[in-house]
Amino acid sequence: MTKEIGNMKSKFAAKRICKIICLLLMAGILCIFPTADVKAAQINTNLTGSSEERTNVEEPGTSQSGDDLAELNIANNLTVTYNDGNGQVNGTLRILITLTLIALAPTLLIMLTSFTRVVIVLNFTRAALNTQTAPPNQVLIGLALFLTFFIMRPYIDRIYNEAVVPFEAGQLTQEEFLDAGVAPLRDFMIKQTQEKDVVMFMDISGEEWDGTLAGIPTSVLIPSFIVSELRQAFIIGFVIYIPFIVIDMVVASALMSMGMMMLPPTTVSLPFKILLFVLADGWQLIIVNLIKTFN
Repeated sequence: MTKEIGNMKSKFAAKRICKIICLLLMAGILCIFPTADVKAAQINTNLTGSSEERTNVEEPGTSQSGDDLAELNIANNLTVTYNDGNGQVNGTLRILITLTLIALAPTLLIMLTSFTRVVIVLNFTRAALNTQTAPPNQVLIGLALFLTFFIMRPYIDRIYNEAVVPFEAGQLTQEEFLDAGVAPLRDFMIKQTQEKDVVMFMDISGEEWDGTLAGIPTSVLIPSFIVSELRQAFIIGFVIYIPFIVIDMVVASALMSMGMMMLPPTTVSLPFKILLFVLADGWQLIIVNLIKTFN
């Protein structure tokens, strides 16, 4: 036993000595080889591929023009061009104006167009029918949007032809572009705004009005137009309610005379309302006459 233990110890010692000798040999080999410097070199013409497909390091130097500076590979540059390389400060401002209009588009669409009157009248029609969610809100809003684009199409064409096209051609400045773009909307709002609303907001603002349409400031015209639109929409909604109220009164009187007081009149009158609305082609009457109110 003692001999076997001694042989095992000798074997382990021999293995350790071999490992140490191998490590010393590797360290010596590494010390013998010289250190290699890694640095950027000029373009090697023997490399495969074009210069556009590989990374080329060029020595920095002086430049005489913008084109020479663009050729120097001295930093990582990001260049944004606009309008086929003719980007100027005008192009940057144009992008800023576009982004601002996109952010304000919902407000402009709702408050400066026919959308307010159209969507309120459509909601009054659904409420008068007492159909709860038929048609749903998505359908009513979509219909109101398309009717708004239909009504505002002449004014949108004027904005494009009188403001956008000359501005893109460089014939208008930013201030002239804004004035030309607002002018068609002002013409639309003035036609739909009542004079008493203008007088009211002029008195509130403390400004003097010369009585002309051109003398109405835009800051006064917009709230006056909104109030006038709300008034007009509610008047139309009242007119729509009248025939349906008559049906409710007739049905309620019939139920009371029959002693059926526990039966809700609205439940019985709903089919008659829908029947009357379908026979009279109610949607066509409402939409056609609603559009005519903007003429």
